[in-house]
This record gives sequence, C-alpha cells and structure tokens, in this order.
Amino acid sequence: MALRLDDTGFGGIMIYQDPEQFCYGVDAVLLADFAAKGAAKSGENGRVLDLGTGNGIVPLILSHKTKAHWIGGVELQTDVVQLAEKSSEFNGLSGRVHFFNADVSKAVEWIEKTAADEVPAGGPQGKIAELGSLAGCLDVVTSNPPYMKGETGIESAMMAKALARHEIAGGLDDFLAAAALMLKDKGDFYMVHRPGRLVDICEGCRRMNLEPKEMRFVSGKPWDKPNIMLVHCVKNGGRELKILEPLFVHDENGKYSQEILEIYEKC
Repeated sequence: MALRLDDTGFGGIMIYQDPEQFCYGVDAVLLADFAAKGAAKSGENGRVLDLGTGNGIVPLILSHKTKAHWIGGVELQTDVVQLAEKSSEFNGLSGRVHFFNADVSKAVEWIEKTAADEVPAGGPQGKIAELGSLAGCLDVVTSNPPYMKGETGIESAMMAKALARHEIAGGLDDFLAAAALMLKDKGDFYMVHRPGRLVDICEGCRRMNLEPKEMRFVSGKPWDKPNIMLVHCVKNGGRELKILEPLFVHDENGKYSQEILEIYEKC
C-alpha cells in the first residue's frame, strides 16, 4: 500500500489515500457540503453517519463544516477502514469521528447485536453493536453509494474501485434501507448519485419512507448535461419536492466556479 497524505482543503484536515486503490472525487465534497447545511440544524448535539464512507472523506469534511459532536462512517473493506481511522487519528479527531467495519446491506444485524449479553464490549463485534444501538437516533445520514448496477459496465480489476463504482456488495435499496433504520423521525438523508438512476432513487426512497424534498443537478460546466445529482430526503416527511438551481463545477473558462470556491472557503 503506497500511502499518500493529502490536504483536503478544509481547515487543514489531512487524509491518507492509496492512489493504487480509490481516491475521493468532487462528488464526495459536494455531498459533504450539501449535508452540512442540514447537520447545522442540530448544532453540537448532532449525530451524523456516512454509509459507504470509503477512506472517510465525508466525515472528515463534516467535522470541519459542522459542530456535530458524533460523526461516523461505515465501510465494508477492512483496510480502507483502517486508512480512515489513521486519518482521524492524525487530525486529532478520534474522539469525535468514528469508523465502523460493517456491511451496509446487513443493517438489521447491527441492531440485533446491541444486546450486551450477546456481544462483548470492544472488538469488531462490539463496535457493530455500538452502531446498532444508534438505530432510530441519528439526525443526519449521508451516502455516496456505488452508482452502477452490478451487472452493468466493466468491473474494475481492483476490488476497491469495483466496490466503490458497482453494486457488488450492496445496491441502492440496501443503502436506503440502512439510512431509514438509522435516522430518527424527520431526520435528514443526503445522497449523491447519477441522474440516470433518478426513477430508481425516487421510487426506492419513497418506499423506505424517505421522502425526497430537494434535488440539485451538477454539471461540469454551464450548459453541459448534469452528470451527478444531490438528493435530500426527510424520513416520514411530507410530499413536496423542490428542484434547486443547478450547480456548475467549472465556469465557461474552465476555472472553478464561484460556488465551488465558496465550498472550499477560498473566496
């Protein structure tokens, strides 16, 4: 593993990445900023969980952009979780930002393992029990799930990249179901995904009682077709959807747009 220590651009927070595996992209940054606005409502009492967190970029950014006292991330790959924990420790965030080596598609099992007489304290199983004990209590859940269905596209030869891009270990419904289980009533769910899955997203969210409230389409430049979308849902929320103004990553000259600069607080 050839590790690289990168500056996230947020308050001096650094992140360990393995360039031979999967490094985070702008979609994760946009998701964290989108969710930060919702997490602000809960202030210092807020509890936030990122599903499919990868190397932990979303929780790390949220630690800078919010006052939430508890921020967690769930990731299936053990070595990637260890990388996220290394970043958390490096930034002095171990007491606030926590990572769990768990399978999102088995969220019901997290909850079943919360009984103290079944799971000893400490260790991997104890951490999953800790995660399950938060079911129905979280203020915000975020997710940057795999975009492509498992049977479509060419799976990467590197498993880390394959799991990040394809629904191999868990599909859209698994992430939505886990979010619904973990959120409190009227809690907020934020997700970044592809516009091509719009129908699947709306249908799945409503089926899981995650009512879509806001959507924002993101394009590389003005007038380009959107290639990603941001979705905000409310658990057991009322039926009203707002389409927000589009977001452009670059301006007409190929430079970062004003809004992207504001997200990075470089204005």
